Amino acid sequence: MTAVQRTLELPVAELAGPGVRPFGVYVHVPFCAARCGYCDFNTYTASELAGSGASPAGWLEALRAELALAASVLGAPPKADTVFVGGGTPSLLGPDGLRSVLVAVRDTFGLAADAEVTTEANPESTSPEFFAGIADAGYTRVSLGMQSVAPKVLAVLERRHTPGRPVMAAAEARANGVAQVSLDLIYGTPGESDDDLRGSLDAVLAAGVDHVSAYALIVEEGTALSRRIRRGELAAPDDDVAADRYELVDDVLSAAGMSWYEVSNWSVSATTRCRHNLGYWRDGDWWGAGPGAHSHVGEVRWWNVKHPARYAAMLAGGVVPIAGQERLTAEQRYAERVILGLRLAEGLAVDSLTDAGRRAADQAVVDGLLDPGALRSGRAVLTRCGRLLADAVVRALLVG
Repeated sequence: MTAVQRTLELPVAELAGPGVRPFGVYVHVPFCAARCGYCDFNTYTASELAGSGASPAGWLEALRAELALAASVLGAPPKADTVFVGGGTPSLLGPDGLRSVLVAVRDTFGLAADAEVTTEANPESTSPEFFAGIADAGYTRVSLGMQSVAPKVLAVLERRHTPGRPVMAAAEARANGVAQVSLDLIYGTPGESDDDLRGSLDAVLAAGVDHVSAYALIVEEGTALSRRIRRGELAAPDDDVAADRYELVDDVLSAAGMSWYEVSNWSVSATTRCRHNLGYWRDGDWWGAGPGAHSHVGEVRWWNVKHPARYAAMLAGGVVPIAGQERLTAEQRYAERVILGLRLAEGLAVDSLTDAGRRAADQAVVDGLLDPGALRSGRAVLTRCGRLLADAVVRALLVG
């Protein structure tokens, strides 16, 4: 890598701030066995990559090159407080592949003594041996894509796991040394009933996980699901139904002892919250490695080219795999702090708002969207009604 490093230059003037705020590493795995109908993530199936020359082995080699570049650019890089391997389907790499990813991060950045290390996983590409392998490699946390236990909902989403597999996988993860286990849900899918969602929540609680993420279905343009809705085969998701389902999720998880700490995330305690994602929401720094990954250090944000073949070819040729970058203005940074911070249960410091923003916060209390007690204590914290209208509250605080 020595010769390659000399030719690599990030197209930014400076990267200020690493080591001051929490520092994370995100690794994007762009491979999937099949494409789900609702997914617009930067992922590729084997058939979509045929003839491109892209492969998991080539991706891993390029990843090592990018991580080495990252360490050299940052000078004395901070040790990673968190690592998050997402996708795509990272579990397709198997325990040995995921071990190689973590070794590459450890060799370039190093890991903090108490680092949180997460991988996403499709339940169908896991096993007791898989979980034992990643735990031995140093992974402390796994996030399993469950979405629903209702077969008809899984069919609409084109999810290919069997309804009972996520719960079984969660138990296997715990039994084989993974310290923290999270399950992901999607609600508001066309054709889903309240009972379908209740069944999924019952399964989540039966699994005994310590973290749940639950997201309203968003129909992204260009996906198979959007085309089905446009053709009239399925009804579009209903906002009022989604709001009712959110309240159902919150009621059930809260009654079971889980607390929301971000609009779409619940955990059994402060120690089981996803620290990596909290780094995003709290304006931390992170290096995103892999095709299409986004990075943020200091006042600079950049993103990589998307296709894994081009990503690997650029790094092999000594070219930085960046598709674009921007230096955030003071106004952009302020807006992001409001947008992201307000999503958290800890809320925003009122004194960080503009005068107009503080007046809007007072009005949001009157409207039942911000907690009055928290505001008196100097924090802008969403009520549950406010969580349902979070985007509107953000707009009000920014516009004043």
